[in-house]
Amino acid sequence: MSSILIKSAQIVNEGKTFLGDVYISNGRIEMIAEEINHAADQTIDAQGLNLLPGLIDDQVHFREPGLTYKADIWHESRAAVAGGTTSFMEMPNTVPNTLTQKLLQDKYDIAAEKSLANYSFFMGAANDNLDEVLKTNPRDVCGIKIFMGSSTGNMLVDNEATLEKIFAEAPTLIAVHCEDEETVRRNLQAFKEKYGEEGLQPFMHPLIRTAEACYLSSSKAVELAKKHDTRLHILHISTAAETALFINSIPLKEKKITAEACVHHLWFSDADYAEKGNFIKWNPAVKTAADRDGVFQALLDGHIDVIATDHAPHTFEEKSQPYAQAPSGGPLVQHALQALLDFVKQGKITLEQMVQKTAHNTAELFQVESRGFIREGYWADLVLVDLNRPYTVSKDNILSKCGWSPFENHTFSSTIVHTLVSGNVAYTDGKIIEVGTGHRLLFNR
Repeated sequence: MSSILIKSAQIVNEGKTFLGDVYISNGRIEMIAEEINHAADQTIDAQGLNLLPGLIDDQVHFREPGLTYKADIWHESRAAVAGGTTSFMEMPNTVPNTLTQKLLQDKYDIAAEKSLANYSFFMGAANDNLDEVLKTNPRDVCGIKIFMGSSTGNMLVDNEATLEKIFAEAPTLIAVHCEDEETVRRNLQAFKEKYGEEGLQPFMHPLIRTAEACYLSSSKAVELAKKHDTRLHILHISTAAETALFINSIPLKEKKITAEACVHHLWFSDADYAEKGNFIKWNPAVKTAADRDGVFQALLDGHIDVIATDHAPHTFEEKSQPYAQAPSGGPLVQHALQALLDFVKQGKITLEQMVQKTAHNTAELFQVESRGFIREGYWADLVLVDLNRPYTVSKDNILSKCGWSPFENHTFSSTIVHTLVSGNVAYTDGKIIEVGTGHRLLFNR
C-alpha cells in the first residue's frame, strides 16, 4: 500500500478545526501535524479544502441479493464513496431476507468482492429465527435489525413473546424500525374507504403512517429495552414527539438507548409532497415542518445521536406509479454530506457538530474499531470538501443504479473533491478510482 501526504488542509475533528498536514502509510494515519515534510508516493494539495472523517452511514438498503434491478452493492458503494461516505451498515430486507447466519455470510462475501466502501451487514430478526439471531457475532456484525412496523421486505416482527425474547437475549445492539402496524393499517383502510385506492395521493402518506403510529411503536421499544436492559438503537426518528423518549444528560458511551435521524426527515416536510410526490415517499413518512424542526433540534441538543440516510433505491418507473402502488424509499447516500454542508452554510449546524453526528458518534455508538476519527493509528477514511464550489445534481452525475435522486436539479453549495477509503484514494474530482474493495468493519465489543 502506498503512502499519501495531505498538505495544508483545514482539518475538522473532535470539535476543532485547524490547519495541518496528514501523513498516511499502509492505509492508516501515521502522523498529524502543522507541517509534515515526509516523502510520499502521492501528495494531495488540500489548500482551501476541509478534511473530514468519512461518513459512517448506519442505515442503507443496497438491495443485494434479490432486488438488484433496483440497486446493488457495486453501484451503491460507489455512490457512497462519491458522496464522502466511507463505511456503511446494510439492512436485512433483501431477497431472501437475511434471517440465517449463512445468508448473512453470503452478503459479506458479495461485499468482499464488490464494495468500494467499508461494510457491515445487520442480521435480520423474524417471528421464528431466534436461534439464528442469537448466533450473531458482536465482534464483526454491526447489529440485529427488527422491523416493528412493516416496510419493504415483509419482515414485520409482531409476536409479543418473540420480541420479549429478542430484547432479553440479544448478544449485541438491536436496531429497530418503529411504526405501529395496527394504527397504519387502520388509517389506510379509512383513507381507502373515503377516497378509494385510486384516490390516494402522496400528501396523504403522513396522515396514514402517522406521528401517533411512530410514537406508539418507539415508546414500546424503549419500554422493552428498559425492562431487559437491552442495547437499543431506534432508526429514522421522524416526529418531534418521539424525541422526548431519549435523554441527553449522560455521555453517548453510557447510553443504552440511542436514536438516529435521517437526512430526508431533516430536509423535507409535508409541504414538499406537492412538488416531489412519491419521490419523497419514505417509511416513516416525511411529516410536518414542526416535526422536521423538532427532530433537528433534538439532533443539536443530543437527544438524537447520529445522522444516516436510509438509502433505499427503487426504480424511477416504480416510483412513478400511483401512490398506492409506489414503494417507499429513495436514494440518498451520494448527496447526504452535501445536504448537511448546506445546513452548515445556512448556520443550522456547525461543521464540527455535523462531523460528530455523521462520524464520531456513529463510531462510538457502534464501537467501530479504529474508524470515525482523524487520529494517528486509525484507518484513513477521509473526505476532502470544497465548501465554496457549487455542485448541481443531474442524471449525468448520479451513480446509484436507479439513476434518479430527490435532489435532482438542486445546486448544493459544496463539492466532494477526494474520498479516501482505508488509505486508498477511491474518488477524485468526479471520478471513481477502482482501488480494490473496502474492509469489513470490526467492533470493539
